[in-house]
Amino acid sequence: MTKVTRDSLMSLETYARERPAIRARIIPHRRLRSVNLGEHLNLQFEDEQTVRYQIQEMLRIEKIFEEAGIQEEISVYGPLVPDGSNWKATLLIEYPDEAQRRVELGRLTDIENRIWVRVAGHDKVYAIADEDLERSTEEKTSAVHFLRFELTPAMIAAAKSGAALGMGVDHPNYMVDMEVPAPTREALVADLA
Repeated sequence: MTKVTRDSLMSLETYARERPAIRARIIPHRRLRSVNLGEHLNLQFEDEQTVRYQIQEMLRIEKIFEEAGIQEEISVYGPLVPDGSNWKATLLIEYPDEAQRRVELGRLTDIENRIWVRVAGHDKVYAIADEDLERSTEEKTSAVHFLRFELTPAMIAAAKSGAALGMGVDHPNYMVDMEVPAPTREALVADLA
């Protein structure tokens, strides 16, 4: 799979000039790669395009133009690009009301480890969460997590042959079991080698 490299990034000046056109392409691309698990969980599946966009945005916001800073952003976000045998996603737990969000994050401890994908005919694959650092405590989960779903070669072959894709959550306080819409399924299957 394609990785984000220093050469694939634009200078701050070029990115500023190209940003409107890039945003016009990336927003529908991101939307296609997002899966809502119920009302309050959103999985945003990453790929090279979404990660490169995130890095470019961070460089722009932080006004980073020195080589060491650029390499640091690549090392932070680069691991979110899937490698052909997995899907990687950013999990957002979304409650608009701050007080309710605090309560729910306490009720949803360990939810990041209870999210799964399932290729039809195969077992569920539970997320491997937050490999870079711990984001939760025993009292509450974080509102943002980074997940990896590692697939077997048989699962990959089935997905590429058209098998349905399901996703869900097995948490006592938040249960979801759904089929992924065809356009999103096709976008995710394209990530597999």
